[in-house]
Amino acid sequence: MEYRQLGETDLQLSAITFGAWAIGGWMWGGSDRKEAVKAIQASYGEGVTSIDTAPAYGQGLSEEIVAEAIQGIPRDKVQLLTKFGLRWDVKEGVFFFKSQDAAGNDLDIYKLASKASVIKECEDCLRRLKTDYIDLFQIHWADESTPIAETMEALALLQQQGKIRAAGVCNYSTDQMKEAARTISLASNQVPYSMVLRDIEQELVPYALENKKSIIAYSPLQRGLLTGKIKPGYQFGEGDTREGNRFYTEESIVRVNAMLDTLKPLAEARKATLAQLVIRWTIEQPAITVALVGARNAEQAVQNARAIDVMLSGEEIAFINKQLAAL
Repeated sequence: MEYRQLGETDLQLSAITFGAWAIGGWMWGGSDRKEAVKAIQASYGEGVTSIDTAPAYGQGLSEEIVAEAIQGIPRDKVQLLTKFGLRWDVKEGVFFFKSQDAAGNDLDIYKLASKASVIKECEDCLRRLKTDYIDLFQIHWADESTPIAETMEALALLQQQGKIRAAGVCNYSTDQMKEAARTISLASNQVPYSMVLRDIEQELVPYALENKKSIIAYSPLQRGLLTGKIKPGYQFGEGDTREGNRFYTEESIVRVNAMLDTLKPLAEARKATLAQLVIRWTIEQPAITVALVGARNAEQAVQNARAIDVMLSGEEIAFINKQLAAL
C-alpha cells in the first residue's frame, strides 16, 4: 500500500481508503453486517488503514460497524474519517431531502452545521466509533443557514480539545473553501470524482495544488458503473438510488462500456481488473490524495486494495485520457 500526507497535516492516509457508505445500507438497498465487518478487516489486512464513514450512512450503523471491525487493532494503526452536518433527528437548518431508513420509515434529512450541532455530532461519532478522537472530521454538505465561520470555529475548538486531529470539508466549492480558510486551516475537500465526472479539474484541483490541500475522491468507480459489470438492462435492488440516475441510463451504460472495452487490453496486460485500473488512474490524477472505494464483502475489499499494485506509465495514462476525451 502507498501512504500519503493529508494536506499539510501529520496524517498519513492509505492511498486507497475504505469507503463505508454502502455498508450502512442507506440508499444502497440494504447491507449485511457480518460481511461488512469482514470487508473492513480484509481491507486492513491488505494495508488499507484509513476508513471513511459518516453518521448519515445508515443513521449511525456504518460507524458502529466500523467500530466493531477495528476492535483489537491498535488505535494509532488506523485512521478514522467521519462527518457531521446531516441530521435526521431534528428539523433545523436547511431541509435537504426526504429518504427512508433501513426499516422503511420516512426520514427528513436536514443540513445543519451550527456550533452546538457540530459539537454534539462529534460526541455522538466518538461514542459510536468507540474512540476518543477522530482523525479527520468533515462537514458533509454546506449548511446555508449557518455562517461558514461559525462551523469552522467549532472545528477549531474540537481540534484544540484533541477530539479531532484534522478538519476537512465535503462537497465544498472553491469559494467556500476560501471562506473557511479565514478561520481554520483545512486539510481536505472530499468530492465526487471519476473518469466520467471530472468537473473539479476546472477550479478545485488548481486551488488544492496551489494551497496544499488534499482532495479525497469519492465514487471513483461511479457507484459501480466503471467496473464494467453494469450492462444494459441491469436490475437495481429496491431502495437503490442509482436507478434513474443520469449515469445509469441505457445510453450512458452503453457509451461507458464501449469506452471501458478500449481499456481492457491495458488491464489484461497488467493482470488487473477494469476496476483496479480505474482506481489506480484516479489516484494518479493531480491533487487526488486518496480514493474512497467501498466493498460489501472481503473479496471485493481485497480486489480494491490490490489496485495499488497496478503501475501505469505516463504514456498509458495519456492513452486512457485520450479514450476518456472521446466519451
